[in-house]
Amino acid sequence: MNSQPHSFLARTPFYYGWVVVGVAFVTMALGVNARTSFSLLVPPLSDEFGWDRATIAGIFSVGFITSTILSPILGVLMGRVGPRYFMPVCVLVVGLGFALARYSTAPWHLYVTLGAMVVGGSVGFSYIGHSFFLPNWFVRKRGLAVGIAFSGVGVGSILIFPWMQRLIETDGWRDACLSLAVILVVVLLPLNYCLQRTRPEDIGLRPDGRGDDTGTAEGKVGSADARDDNVVDAQWVARTWTVPTALRTTKFWWLAAAYFSSLFAWYAVLVHQTKFLRDIGFSAELTAYALGLVSFAAIFGQIMIGAISDRWGREVAWTISMVGFIICYGLLVMLKIYPSTLLVYAMIAAQGVLGYGMASVYGSVAADVFSGARYASIFGVLGLCSTLGAAFGPWVMGRLYDLQGAYTVSFYVCAAMAGVSILCMWAAAPRHVRLVAGQAARR
Repeated sequence: MNSQPHSFLARTPFYYGWVVVGVAFVTMALGVNARTSFSLLVPPLSDEFGWDRATIAGIFSVGFITSTILSPILGVLMGRVGPRYFMPVCVLVVGLGFALARYSTAPWHLYVTLGAMVVGGSVGFSYIGHSFFLPNWFVRKRGLAVGIAFSGVGVGSILIFPWMQRLIETDGWRDACLSLAVILVVVLLPLNYCLQRTRPEDIGLRPDGRGDDTGTAEGKVGSADARDDNVVDAQWVARTWTVPTALRTTKFWWLAAAYFSSLFAWYAVLVHQTKFLRDIGFSAELTAYALGLVSFAAIFGQIMIGAISDRWGREVAWTISMVGFIICYGLLVMLKIYPSTLLVYAMIAAQGVLGYGMASVYGSVAADVFSGARYASIFGVLGLCSTLGAAFGPWVMGRLYDLQGAYTVSFYVCAAMAGVSILCMWAAAPRHVRLVAGQAARR
């Protein structure tokens, strides 16, 4: 695959992997925040239609159930056609979903448009979608590179959320959805088609920009993508991993449980925090900025947690992130009793700087454990478990609210799920397969 256009891409004055990171940065900045802006739509949808919390949260849950169904297929398609072609298709689906949502008059309309098309379709260019191929480009700085790419969510949030809230207040939620659809298609479709690639070998390069003498034979995540001194379990690493063989290991299921419980905790608060803050007396403007500041704080968190994972290990980084969510839920309980702007900002810091940092470790963990030519397919099945957690979290929180008239119990449930995720990640023990660069250097 060394055509002339590919050769041109390889002649950049710096390693092309950083261009891939840059494209992912912009895609995440717009794409993920477009999906997350659903939280801003909850109050106007509730006011206009009078639906209960579970019905509205169900829109998001339907989207993640769609993502759950698509995740294994996504892994296969991403491996075969790559992000250059697959991501533009996802952008078109999401853009069409936003555009059609403005005509909705019944819950099922929004379940199809904002749920299945927007939330479900966005999985292709979300954290999960990028985790299929970003680890291909880096080995030594894998966590840091992924963290930088994912920090685009934070940069985009400080622009997208206040702008979206202003549009909702001035032009209504329907026109706001249409405007967002246009921006997504105009910016992200050509950007990904022209510049995004699956792996360095596609343009004649090696992971990390290494020469042939230190490069890998296949260049996909894993064939030999870690140096010998990183490998702890040589027999495990030498296996040719496929979906069936991975499914027969306990490590796979510990990872699946860690992913499920972490996204349960993540997306429950993401969907409901705006409405909760409005319920306890904070203004629409502050809640919109709070949502944006969480993602902005994640700029530092994802880069920091990614760097920590490269130095101290994936389990340590994952633990720090999940503790962030536990603190976040504890502060939300306190906010119900003592509504305070200071506590809101503390909650934002815990959720964004610590909790959201998990995204930079998400794909790296699976790549460390199940590296190889079939990594994308295996990660697709793990993604199924992740999106199930993301689907159930918001729905369970909404259902508990409808039953009890308050969020307190659901906050405790989600904090417990974050704790479960910590235990599962340590049980999966990626450090027993291969060490990260910092661990290997200290050995």
